[in-house]
Amino acid sequence: MKSGFVGLIGRPNAGKSTLMNAIIGKKVAIVSNKPQTTRNQIEGIYNDLDTQIIFMDTPGIHKPNHKLGDYLNRQAYFGMRDVDLLLFLIDIKEEFGKGDSFILEKLKETQKPIVLVLNKIDKIKKEEILLKIEKYKDIYPFEEIVPVSALKEENIQTLIEVIKKYLKDDILYYEKEDYTNRPTEFLIAEIIREKVFQLTEEEVPHSLTCIIENIERKKESYVIDASIIVDRDSIKKIVVGKQGSKIKEIGIRSRKELEVFLGKRVYLNLFVKTIKNWRDKEKYLQEFGFKDFE
Repeated sequence: MKSGFVGLIGRPNAGKSTLMNAIIGKKVAIVSNKPQTTRNQIEGIYNDLDTQIIFMDTPGIHKPNHKLGDYLNRQAYFGMRDVDLLLFLIDIKEEFGKGDSFILEKLKETQKPIVLVLNKIDKIKKEEILLKIEKYKDIYPFEEIVPVSALKEENIQTLIEVIKKYLKDDILYYEKEDYTNRPTEFLIAEIIREKVFQLTEEEVPHSLTCIIENIERKKESYVIDASIIVDRDSIKKIVVGKQGSKIKEIGIRSRKELEVFLGKRVYLNLFVKTIKNWRDKEKYLQEFGFKDFE
């Protein structure tokens, strides 16, 4: 049995959550076309016959403009500390920019082995992929460079085999049937938050979060009370929609996925609350589960 920890690091919207879901084979982190979707350090657990890999999906490193942004960056840096290997994920369609250079410098400081993962290869031609690989070889002596498509699940098994080379432990950290370390309440809240992003397009910035107020577990069903927290009344109006149409659709889509996830009938009660500037107030960051990392 080989085991170890792997950090997923990259800029917002590089596809870290999509990649981890593809590797695990289950939905562990929500996916959105909006950057900075991942808000918490999420551990996804990959198991096969002789290996257990614990993936740490971190928030995308970015220039913060509020306390929540500071928290997300600190959490990402924390995720680099105690891992055996770092996967530096880059959108192959984009040029290597200042943000990528900044992240690479942070990765160098850890003195951990770094594998460069070039994601979204389904978006460019094969000959371009080879040119990109040659280009990145000149930027830094990465341990290896692996091109993948997280969305299409291309070359995922190759990446897993590369990761196995760097695992140092020989113990089972989690049970074989486990696929994440996050509690059920967290996963429920994330599913709802994902549906808000999907249904509001570019109208809603990342000034919202979702919290579970109460869960009543019955023999054949769940009754869930959840609140969507926004920081402005104008955002609340968008989430609620005309005559409640938007929040109704959010509820319908969330309930359908939750019933599959929980395996029971779900009765979902959604509320939208405005808490002005919650992302800059330590009280609410702590209350909503954004604990600090030192």
